This record gives sequence, C-alpha cells and structure tokens, in this order.
Amino acid sequence: MEFRQAATAEATKSYDTEKLRKEYLVESLFVPGELKLVYTHVDRYILGGAVPTGSAVALEVDLKLIGANFFLERREIAVVNIGGAGTVTADGVDYAMDNKDCLYIGRGTQSVAFASADAANPAKYYLVSAPAHTTYPTVKAAINEAAPTHLGSIANSNERTIYKYIHDDGIKSCQLVLGMTLLKPGNMWNTMPSHTHERRSEVYLYFDMPEDGVVFHMMGEPQETRHLVVRNEQAVISPSWSIHSGVGTSNYTFIWAMAGENQSFSDMDMIPMQSLR
Repeated sequence: MEFRQAATAEATKSYDTEKLRKEYLVESLFVPGELKLVYTHVDRYILGGAVPTGSAVALEVDLKLIGANFFLERREIAVVNIGGAGTVTADGVDYAMDNKDCLYIGRGTQSVAFASADAANPAKYYLVSAPAHTTYPTVKAAINEAAPTHLGSIANSNERTIYKYIHDDGIKSCQLVLGMTLLKPGNMWNTMPSHTHERRSEVYLYFDMPEDGVVFHMMGEPQETRHLVVRNEQAVISPSWSIHSGVGTSNYTFIWAMAGENQSFSDMDMIPMQSLR
C-alpha cells in the first residue's frame, strides 16, 4: 500500500508538474490480477483498484499499516465496478456486480473478495474507504436505482447526468458520499463554475475515455489554479481547499467520492467565474 501525506495549499503553489502529479494524481490503480491501494492523509481515504483475472482477489493489507485486526474493523468502503461482470463476496454473501453497479460495505465486515465472471473481460473494482465510527448495512445499487440529476446544456458543453448512490436519501453510510457523473456526447466540461468545500475533501476517478483522450483537471486555490493531465482510469485526490473541475478532449465519466464533517451534497462554497486566476 502506497502512503501519501497531505500537502498544504501554500506548498502546492511552488510545485512543478512532476511534483504536482506525485502528490495528487494516482496513475495506476487497475492492474490485472492484483489489488492496488493508496492511503492518503487527506481525510484518511484509502482508494484502490482490484482486477481479478484468475482466482478471487481478497481485500487484504499488512494490518500493521492500518493498526487494525482486519481492513474494515474501523472503516467503511464503497465499491464500483467499471469493468466486466463479477461478484463481490462480503462475509460469505455474494453480490453480483455489473458495470456501474455500486456496493457499500459497512464497518465490521471481516472478509471481502472480488471475482470476475469472465477472465477475458474482467471486472474492475474501484474502491474508496474512509474511517467509520458506526456500522451501516451492506447495500448494493445499480445505476438505474441511483438518484439522477440532469444538469448543464450543450450550449455550455456541460450537459450531464449525476447519479447519487451513497448520500442522505440513498445508501446510508457513516461519512462517505459517492456518485457518478456521465457527460453526454459533445460535452466536455464538469463542475464549472467551480467550488470548494472546506468541510470535506473529494476524490475523482475519470474513466470511459478513449486511449488517446485526456481530461485537464483544474485544481488549486481559486486565485492560484493549477492543472493535471489525467488519462483513462486515473484518480485525483482533491483536498478541501482546492477547486475540482475538468475539461476533456471528448466526453467521459467520473466517480466522485467525499468524506469529512457532513454529508450534505449542496454544502459547497461557490467560486464566481470572475474570481478564478
């Protein structure tokens, strides 16, 4: 498991491209046959990817690294499948997972394993975990069971649908909030005008992009913006002080996950376009 410390806004002002990418971009999460995990001190997320190509891949880590008797002893986790069909087994219960299905697994679950229905078209499980002080039931939701919100317009190149999976009126969690945004063909912008939220941080996973496509992810303080060039199936860690917007070379999909002091989706500090620099 890779570890990353939390960087300050002041320090980030001096970063060159290489340093910026090292701190905030997660380039390789989905490795065939492996479980990859990244621990960040930003709200103590653990994010990762599991791609089972033969036998099942277990959610296991050197327990000394997390100071627990098992991975979810004091954590909760969200799992989203962005690949082929598969199955997640949590404490002996199997959950069939199709593309874009989401599974929330509550604190106290002792064993989790990931499998693919077809090794030639493996499932790709995206994982986001946060500390939890209480337990909520394990619940699965397909994309057609998520709460949709249609936003934007083709005139502004940001026509999109936001699907909320884990939120106040959906799957219950201790502190995780998670959803997926699908941009319609011909649309490239997301989350613009931009915002911050001092009360929680966020992680983005960009996917469903062509091999030669990129997203320019805008980050930094509103008056000190920077950008990351992000490719398919890469993630960005966004601290609470940073904006998080993006524009792609074509339409794309991204999963957003938040953790922090509250779970109010609308708790945002909007940034007027005139204030960006």
